[in-house]
Parts: sequence; structure tokens; C-alpha cells
Amino acid sequence: MRMEGKVAVVTGGAAGIGQATAQKLCDLGASVAILDRNAEAGEESVAALEKSGYTASYFSCDVTVESEVKTAIAAAVARYGGLHILVSNAGIQRYGDVVTTTPKLWDETMDVHVKGCFHATKYAIPAMLASGGGAIVIVASVQSFTAINNSVAYVAAKHALLGITRSIALDFASRNVRANCVCPGAIDTPMLRQTAHLTGSPEKMLEAIGRMHALGRIGLPEEVANAIAFLASDEASFITGTSLIVDGGLLVPTGGMGFQESGIGTEGKQ
Repeated sequence: MRMEGKVAVVTGGAAGIGQATAQKLCDLGASVAILDRNAEAGEESVAALEKSGYTASYFSCDVTVESEVKTAIAAAVARYGGLHILVSNAGIQRYGDVVTTTPKLWDETMDVHVKGCFHATKYAIPAMLASGGGAIVIVASVQSFTAINNSVAYVAAKHALLGITRSIALDFASRNVRANCVCPGAIDTPMLRQTAHLTGSPEKMLEAIGRMHALGRIGLPEEVANAIAFLASDEASFITGTSLIVDGGLLVPTGGMGFQESGIGTEGKQ
């Protein structure tokens, strides 16, 4: 699974899953452009990659602003001479049900996830076509299939990303562009830890979140990056329009792990 000569763009690549993905793609030999609105984190990430001898660049970009995405992707293509891989990863977490969610919060969440993905794919695909084809990996969520309470905007946005993935896969299959998405469970990222700190006991919250997974722990960004790299690679050449769930078994147990451990799921155990 080598990527020498490949050029990749990773949105939201300055931290968490995006940062781990940029590292993984560099490990495999790709030249990587990190797009992120956090300039400090983006430049630090690129500096670390360059220190390891990798080819990487940071481009300041807010994915909700079309002109910034267009400019950043064009700059990355000009610098590296083409584009073969897009990882659309930028995301935020916001809370509220359909009554308490304000229009501003709804728009903010949908803009980052859905419009941001639309912008990134809109300007990446022509560059991929000019390069002979490519692979798009969209970072969705287990909440693309299910839901947690008090998160209507986030859940709706993650569901929408499945539709975008399937539409791109269908529309561009004949032109050698594949599109897939990964759907992580709880992953140890700054966003998850920020969420845990909204409670009075963040460590207890993280422990409880870990127990929700059949494997009994929270996932690592590198574990999601491995799945993204596979879908972006030539090893996945016959895979398009699908979703790869990377959730440590979170969606497997009927009724959740608490039910399995204390209810019917324990029947017959010795």
C-alpha cells in the first residue's frame, strides 16, 4: 500500500483524525496538503512532518468559505503538480434538540460538515480528473446510521455525508474517481475530550464512553487513519460508494453494551 507520486489534500488536517491521516499518507509516500482554519496547529503539524523528512504543506482554509477552498486546493495542485486523494475530514460538534437548536447553530454545523464537504469535493474532483482519476474519503460517523440525544444538527449532517458519498461515487465512477466514507465510533481526539469536559467528571465520562464499544475502549486517531489510507489506496480499487465502520463494535450489541452485560445478553454465560 504505497503512495509515492500521489498528492493528497486533507481538510481539518491540523488535529485529531485529520492529523493522523496526514501522517499516515506521508508514511506511505504521498505529498500532503493540510487545509485547516487553525493556522498555528496547521503549521506545527507540517513542521513535524517536514522534520521527519516528509513532503507536506499547510494552506489556511475555512471549508465553509467557497473561495478559500477553491484557492487552497488550486495552490496545492500548483505546488505538487496534481491531485489524487482528498480526505474530507473537517468537522465540529454542537448540541441541541430540534427545539433548542438555534438556526445559527444549525447553519454552523451543516456548513462545516455538509457545505464544507461539498466545497472540497467540488474543487478537488476537476483536479483529480486532470490527474487521471483519484480517491475521495469522507469522514462521517456511526451517527450516520444512528443517533445520540441532543445532537440533531450533528446527526443530520453526518447522515447527509453518506448521501454525498454515494452521489459522487455514482456520478464519477466512469471517470476513475472513487468515493467512500469512514464512520468512526468514539475516537480520542481533542473534540471528544472537549465534549467530556462539558461534564463534571471528564475522566468518568471517557471511561463510560469506552465501555460503549464491544472492544471496551475508545479508538485512536491512527486506527481511523489506517482505514482512510486503505480506502484512498489502489488496494481499494474496486471499492466505491460504501461506508467502512471503524467503531470498535459500538453498533454491534443490541441494546448497547450495558444491556448485554446486565440483561438478556448475559443469559447462558458461565
